[in-house]
Amino acid sequence: MKEAFRIFLVFSFAFLLCALGACSIPNLESQNCSEARDAVKQLYSFHFANDMSASLESLKAREKFLSPEFYQRLVASNPSVDPFTFSADPPKTFKIAKCTEKAPADVDMQVQIYWRDEQKTTQKEVHVDTVRSGDKWLVNDVK
Repeated sequence: MKEAFRIFLVFSFAFLLCALGACSIPNLESQNCSEARDAVKQLYSFHFANDMSASLESLKAREKFLSPEFYQRLVASNPSVDPFTFSADPPKTFKIAKCTEKAPADVDMQVQIYWRDEQKTTQKEVHVDTVRSGDKWLVNDVK
């Protein structure tokens, strides 16, 4: 009797594992959104890990993530605040949020930015326009 119960438990456990594996949540995001999300995450991860000041040197370090047009606009405007967070006060963290595919090679990505201190957490969002250039996604604007 004990042996039959053990066999039943083993088969039940195996069936449960198979059933749970087959019920995974599908990715409902388009391929373009997934690829653009990765590009935006790479830029913001690099940005948050390095000097976030609004300087020409800082922009040059981020050039590989930006479309040539956007990079030239930023250099020409010589921003006085961080052009990726629109703040002179460096935020603590970010989260890539909603993606909207505007065209096959143009995606708008919502980025949530957070400032934290002992009393409160402040959140602001920016929208990052990302365009496909060849096989890469590049940031084309931040609003």
